Amino acid sequence: MNKGLFIYSVIPFAIFATVFFGLNTSQKIDVDKYTLAAELTHEVAEKDEDLLKAAILDLKDCYAAPRLSKSFVGFKEALAFKESRGDYFSVNTYGYLGKYQFGRGTLNVIGIFDTKDFLNNPELQEKAFIANAMRNKWVLRRDIKRFAGKRINGVLVTESGILAAAHLAGPGSVKKYLRSYGAVGFTDAYGTSIKNYMRKFSGYDTSFIKPDKNAKASRI
Repeated sequence: MNKGLFIYSVIPFAIFATVFFGLNTSQKIDVDKYTLAAELTHEVAEKDEDLLKAAILDLKDCYAAPRLSKSFVGFKEALAFKESRGDYFSVNTYGYLGKYQFGRGTLNVIGIFDTKDFLNNPELQEKAFIANAMRNKWVLRRDIKRFAGKRINGVLVTESGILAAAHLAGPGSVKKYLRSYGAVGFTDAYGTSIKNYMRKFSGYDTSFIKPDKNAKASRI
């Protein structure tokens, strides 16, 4: 069997199993309001085996976040739930957009200028998340190597925590936080800090993200 065909045939089953058995049954969850889809997130590598079909969980109008594993899918869905409860069409009071609550400036950096199109295009939002994480990982590559495994302000520093904090505050703010050993902090308009994101999103597998200074999210 063709390797690519095999990969694409087993991924939907694997995603379903991960989500179904990973749900926290102690929480009140309206399962009917979850939709599951496999989507090519971003063509980030030169080799076929580096491509990934990531799950998209549409968390609009749900009552509780699903408990996923510490995989990359778990990372992005947990972050999305924290940002917008997973709503692709969300716009907050400060104008941040979509499932991952992107600012217009960040979108411009990764090649997106039509915010209306972005807000109505879930596939593009997923690509934007990947591209932004790739760029942040490139900016913070030395800091990840230097600080991962250390504790700052009582919180274990991990690569996923650094990338989550960069999504919140920007890579420059995270760099200042790490290099000052937590003395120079950042808190957003809602009171969420780098320390909070470092703790909340610690220990996920973000090895899928490859550092890329020029990562862009293009619309097909």
